[in-house]
Amino acid sequence: MPSGGNIEWESARLFSQLKNISLRPGAKWTLGDCRVVAPYTLEINRLKKEKDAFILAHSYTNPEIMYGVADAVGDSYGLSLAASKVKQKTIIFAGVWFMAETAKIINPSKTVLIPGGRAGCTLADSMTGEDLVNFKKKHPGAPVLCYINSSAEVKAQADICVTSANVASIAAKISGDKIIFAPDMLMAQNLIVMLRAQGVKKEIVYTGGSCCVHDKYTADEVKNMRAKYPGIKILIHPEAPPDVCALCDYVGGTEGMLKYVAASKDKTFGLLTEIGLVNRLEHDNPGKTIIWERGTCAYMKKNTLFNTLAALKEPSARQIVDVEEKTARAALKCIDKMFEMSK
Repeated sequence: MPSGGNIEWESARLFSQLKNISLRPGAKWTLGDCRVVAPYTLEINRLKKEKDAFILAHSYTNPEIMYGVADAVGDSYGLSLAASKVKQKTIIFAGVWFMAETAKIINPSKTVLIPGGRAGCTLADSMTGEDLVNFKKKHPGAPVLCYINSSAEVKAQADICVTSANVASIAAKISGDKIIFAPDMLMAQNLIVMLRAQGVKKEIVYTGGSCCVHDKYTADEVKNMRAKYPGIKILIHPEAPPDVCALCDYVGGTEGMLKYVAASKDKTFGLLTEIGLVNRLEHDNPGKTIIWERGTCAYMKKNTLFNTLAALKEPSARQIVDVEEKTARAALKCIDKMFEMSK
């Protein structure tokens, strides 16, 4: 393990990054908290150089991963783009399984590891490739948009991959009057609203998956937050119910929320999303107050410093990501089309 002097230096470095972030409700990270994790972050940062590894971390992972060891932090789209540019031979993906699959599809010759093992996702797990094949038969000829929060086998059966940030613009560009959207029914319903606001008339047919974090928010929560904090600006993800989104000040994905809060002159914001993003906003906006009452992805939290270190030292079979070659080739076309249409 690292020496005491190194640990003190690392603790101070971590504290400079984490001091404005909530460790738990009502308590920020302290220097003592940083001393607890410092031996792990030191060892991980040493090993990733030795093993020629690059760590990608989703915004919903814990802050000690995001600010302690990650080389890139972002949303699903941003991390897919980052994965396409990685030079190292090994990618450690602190996220959920479909994200690590995407990194492997983009980098078939690299080793891709996920610390939390087969960390699932209620949205991605709601549909199989066979499910999508059967759904397509009901709507022959309709182009298929699949949300990036889907498995490799679903991407392999879709035409274009999309994210919360680019779904409306890509859907508007597609020819035809009908689009299949999979697997998020709530984002599909919000897409209908977005397109209508743009004056675009398309029929969106969709399947029945949803995010176990965002599908739980209610209109009453928005109303209660406004009553408790007059003047608050409330942000929500389009994976949430449309009637709740309609009551909020901003509807958008992770990067959109980060930009909204950074650009706003307002000082108090309500977040109806996963706590990891709250941590990022606290880090980036120390002079602003972020109100968050609930929303934690247990799947994302399966990634820890401990299992990140284990993956670097000697990965277990469940941490090694592989995608069948035929599936990967088909899914890559879907992902590449997203990059092309997002330019």
